[in-house]
Amino acid sequence: MTQEELQQIWAARIKDYRASGERVSAWCERQGVTQRQLWYWMKKLKRLEQEKSADQPLWLSVHVDEDTTIPSSSLLVTVGSATIEVRAGFEPSLLADVIKTLKTVC
Repeated sequence: MTQEELQQIWAARIKDYRASGERVSAWCERQGVTQRQLWYWMKKLKRLEQEKSADQPLWLSVHVDEDTTIPSSSLLVTVGSATIEVRAGFEPSLLADVIKTLKTVC
């Protein structure tokens, strides 16, 4: 049996347990599994689902005015797929924090 098949079996068991309304001990005894197995798989499948959802990209809508022009006193900084416009008078520590953050997500 593959790991994926085992995960599917336990996902169905957990769904059944939750729908049953029974106490863990009663449900496990009726199903012939230990409480430890049920708790293990509930935790494991929750963690796998969280990892899967964390891998999904987050999208934000950005409105850009067509009339916007980049003044000659600005600098474009590209980190991964993101581009930042830096204008005169910027705060260096803020730019450093933004770049560190972009390095982790881009």
